[in-house]
Amino acid sequence: MSKSKHYGGSGLSKDELYQVLVAPIVTEKTTRAAEFHGQAVFQVANSATRNDVKAAIEQAFDVEVESVKILNVKGKTKRFGKSIGKRNDRKKAYIRLKDGSDIDFAEFQA
Repeated sequence: MSKSKHYGGSGLSKDELYQVLVAPIVTEKTTRAAEFHGQAVFQVANSATRNDVKAAIEQAFDVEVESVKILNVKGKTKRFGKSIGKRNDRKKAYIRLKDGSDIDFAEFQA
């Protein structure tokens, strides 16, 4: 067994936590969620759990997370001429921050 230090309730080491967060999602819908509900939206690894995402956000941005909601987004089927292809499935996480917490993407260093 490895003697790596685990963070939060996730059971992942610090290096593994940084692989959970793939990218922030910035669209009109996510901007409205941030303004009106204090939420941030991230694309996360397909194997990530709520506890993994919560621990990764708290570690990376030094904020307190109130709740995490995870959605599985199915990839669309697309046609390329005669052949049919499929985009990859992805996983999104809506993170609600506790009052007084705010994520500043400009300061984030991976």
